[in-house]
Amino acid sequence: MTISDAALARLRRGFGEPDFTGTRYELVSTLGRGGMGVVYLARDTVLDREVALKVVDAGLQHPENDAVQAVKREAAILARLEHPGIVPVHDFGQLSDGRLFYAMKRVRGEGLDRWAAGADLHARLGVFLRICEAVAFAHARGVIHRDLKPANVMVGQFGEVLVLDWGVAHASAAPEGSGPTVVGTPEYMAPEQARAETAVDERADVYSLGVMLSALAKGPRPIDAIVTKARSIEPAGRYQTVQALSGDVSRFLSGLAVEAHHESIGDRLARLWRRYRLPIVLILAYVVMRALLLWLF
Repeated sequence: MTISDAALARLRRGFGEPDFTGTRYELVSTLGRGGMGVVYLARDTVLDREVALKVVDAGLQHPENDAVQAVKREAAILARLEHPGIVPVHDFGQLSDGRLFYAMKRVRGEGLDRWAAGADLHARLGVFLRICEAVAFAHARGVIHRDLKPANVMVGQFGEVLVLDWGVAHASAAPEGSGPTVVGTPEYMAPEQARAETAVDERADVYSLGVMLSALAKGPRPIDAIVTKARSIEPAGRYQTVQALSGDVSRFLSGLAVEAHHESIGDRLARLWRRYRLPIVLILAYVVMRALLLWLF
């Protein structure tokens, strides 16, 4: 027994799957579900490539619904953020059943938490700096992510670092809405964001990055100082920009003094040892050999 294409389309609608009839896309599988919709793996039949399609749930399709507006806003924001660390949007439209969708790059890789479990400190901090680059780029274009967390970062098969899920991002030039709304993930959320204050700015993302950094690099005292500053309760006490935060992390990686950390003499000696270990060892070896030669001859 064979089932016609029309019957398959009706069955898909009955089970909540989108109907891609009349579009360039063929449904392959479901990649993930969220509060506002579903992300599907599909094939672009025109360019013969895999794409990810984010589709609003059928029950949320009213034009004034927050989910519809959020998907429109997310697609518009992603379209203006052309950066290697942000997934590009390829297409935006409406399906025959009325649901909105947008097509984006198909991302392959591991979530940040899983990837970090097998990486050393230097690699983890290198990826953190790449995350900062993407977020700083968004800030420079007036966009605040507002939900930065490991689950929204993917490390690709070839070292790509991608910041995902801009669904609650806010363009600073746009109106916030009719009233205060708490958005984001509580454990990564800045205090002012949790209070649903309208004056949330880029420093809220700095706070979230500080929480992520604390999970990526526990132990080193300079990093702990960086985390403490990034997670200051008051925005004025934090790094005022993502570049300032990433700059301190870069200084740590380079063996330089970190601005957030007040070094003791012991800390300074330990840092200098880490940075200049090889030349120090070579000089000491030379001195020891000279001393032995003088003693023997």
